[in-house]
Amino acid sequence: MNFEPKDVFRKLEFDKILDLLEKEALTSMAAEELARTAPGTDFKIIDLFLRETREFKLILEKNDRFPLESFPDIRNDLKMLEKDGYTLQAESFQGILRILSLIRDVFKFFSAGPKKDIYPKLYDITRPLVFDEGLIKAINAVFDDKGEIRPDASPDLQRIRREMQQKVRELDARFRQIIQECRSKGWLSDSPESFRNHRRVLSVPAEHKRKIRGIIHDESDTGRTAFIEPEGVIEINNDLFDLEQDERREIFRILRNLSDTIRPYSHLIANYLQTLIRFDVIHAKARLALAMRAGMPILHEKPVIGIKKGYHPLLYLKNKPLGRKTVPFDLRLNSENHLLILSGPNAGGKSVAMKSVGLLQLMLQCGLLVPVHELSDFGIFKQIFADIGDQQSLDDDLSTYSSRLQNARVFLQNATPQTLVLIDEMGSGTDPKPGGAIAEAILRQLHRKGVFAVITTHYSNLKVFAFRNPGILNGNMHFDKDSLSPTYELKVGRPGSSYAFEIAEKSGLPKDIIGYARNRTGPETAVDDILIELQREKQELEEKLSAVSEKEQSLERLIKTYDGMQQDLEVKRKRLKLDQKEFELRQSANTSREVDKLIRQLKDEKNLVRAQEISSKLRLERSEKAREVDEVNAEVVRLEEQNAPSASGKPMAAGDYVRLRAGGATGRVEEVKGQKATVLMGGIRVTAHLRDLLPATEPIRQVSHVTATDLQHTATFDSKIDLRGMSKQEALQVLEKFIDSALLSNASSLRILHGKGDGILRKLVRQKLREYGGNIAGIYHPEQDGGGDGVTMVDLA
Repeated sequence: MNFEPKDVFRKLEFDKILDLLEKEALTSMAAEELARTAPGTDFKIIDLFLRETREFKLILEKNDRFPLESFPDIRNDLKMLEKDGYTLQAESFQGILRILSLIRDVFKFFSAGPKKDIYPKLYDITRPLVFDEGLIKAINAVFDDKGEIRPDASPDLQRIRREMQQKVRELDARFRQIIQECRSKGWLSDSPESFRNHRRVLSVPAEHKRKIRGIIHDESDTGRTAFIEPEGVIEINNDLFDLEQDERREIFRILRNLSDTIRPYSHLIANYLQTLIRFDVIHAKARLALAMRAGMPILHEKPVIGIKKGYHPLLYLKNKPLGRKTVPFDLRLNSENHLLILSGPNAGGKSVAMKSVGLLQLMLQCGLLVPVHELSDFGIFKQIFADIGDQQSLDDDLSTYSSRLQNARVFLQNATPQTLVLIDEMGSGTDPKPGGAIAEAILRQLHRKGVFAVITTHYSNLKVFAFRNPGILNGNMHFDKDSLSPTYELKVGRPGSSYAFEIAEKSGLPKDIIGYARNRTGPETAVDDILIELQREKQELEEKLSAVSEKEQSLERLIKTYDGMQQDLEVKRKRLKLDQKEFELRQSANTSREVDKLIRQLKDEKNLVRAQEISSKLRLERSEKAREVDEVNAEVVRLEEQNAPSASGKPMAAGDYVRLRAGGATGRVEEVKGQKATVLMGGIRVTAHLRDLLPATEPIRQVSHVTATDLQHTATFDSKIDLRGMSKQEALQVLEKFIDSALLSNASSLRILHGKGDGILRKLVRQKLREYGGNIAGIYHPEQDGGGDGVTMVDLA
């Protein structure tokens, strides 16, 4: 990623964010990695980092006790272990054991319950690894809980230590005996014994040192006391010394064998260490996100800025302990409107708002959660340019304005539509008229290049340029005229005024001076006022047009819905008429059988004329009813064809889904021969004429489960779910799966925990539940002690 100038991190105070991250790390290794954090441009990597951090933040919010604590840096030990024959010290094995124990606990964390489903991205970090419990057992076979070599680490060590204990007891008994003898003769000091050169010695006054046979190891600084190892314990001490040497050699042999055992796994242990460092990095990001109430916005591959309720993170952290309110801001820049000219009074928050945009973008592209609403939109930029603060340089012989012009030249040479440009007080540092003209020319070129930019200014000509050119928005930091104080609210759509005269009056400047100044400003102030009013009227008109457009779209949807309902009603009415005519036709058939009897009777009575009249009338009535049935049936067919799903004009072919005109049964076409088709309907093959088939959409597959499966669902289904911390899309997927499982399990009631917050998840839950219609018997919130509005209770039908 490209930055201009190179100190953008410092100008946007991103270096302070990195300092805060380092403080949250548990280990120096993670702190070093966090210090090297830099923004990236790979969408997949950024998205992965954000999701990992969001999942760890959820762990912290739920107090899920992820097994991560401080751990030692064993990288140098592992590097030395790779060398054949190298033997690690006992302290090194304790560090390795710490790493192995932590990674084992991490594996246990994800194996407990549905953790791997709740935190899938964190689980993916451990997925490529395998854990060998044998390594911990091998180390524990040598070391005890205190990190000391176990007495039974080997049979030889056990024997040596047993002999040492015997020698120590023997030495103790002999030494006490010698002390008693010498004390009775008055040859010892008040403190009769001491240690010198790792030997137990007697403290003997200098005048008596020749009376005790033994080895003088030392004398006091004054020379008045000699420290003598008595002759009677020299041999015992020598034996004890030999045993200590044997112990050291045996311990070295044990550690060498253990090193040989661990050596083949050095690369695996190194992977364990890197995994823990990665978890520590994510943990630090999550803790900082928790402190600044940060979340994961909607991420896009192309540049876009759609901030909703965004905060400057450092300002929020500063105000939080002081109990001050940090005013959030909304801002949307896209390919249509990609530049914002921000104006307003001094100390009104223009620079803070501009820096907030840049800092939030840097944080996001580093994989850090940002303090914005979760429905905010962020894209990915390839370059970030910032001209902020005084860049005067004596070394380079640059004035403030010269440095700004140099930055502008670099920006114009390198800017692309994937560049975010931030300029504070554009055009300042020189005479206002030529400075404003040059600033306008630079703005014009930035606009043509399609860059995204947030630019603060006091110049009226830049506000007018923004008003006249589509793609550039005016914005202002709201100023309360009544109290003559800034509210720090960002308002997009209208330019702002500097309110210089109002602020001057509040500061107590004499009225005659202010009056003189007003007269000297000329038409420029009037232009500002007219521009603000025009922008207000333009914004109101755009809002009204937008509202009218929404109403037109809503009306169009209603008309389409009404037309569809009307067509469905017409089809149903025609079908009802068809059923009635078919019923009358069947009734006439029944009547005809009775009339046939009458005709036979008339024939028997020789009344042939009467019989012919009745027969002719009956045939006429039946043919009329059959004609009416055909007409109604044709009308129904015509309406059904109009309402049938479009088949793109192509002929019916194998694989298409169709339904019978009569009955409405749906099936899949297996074969078409001439004007007939073979259709598979519910396991039965039916041959039908093409004119009797209508195109249909693929039916919803009915999943059949045997009783055992339902019982299994019922046995394992948990009627409670926690949606807190999830994005809107994830919550929808999890909720749908949860309700489907509840219906399969014949559950009677559900408890959905979504938290209070802004009520987004609560509305989402209710909207989703309404889709299940008759399956839902009731929806309500429990009492406050049961969760209140943060919990939705559901009774299933």
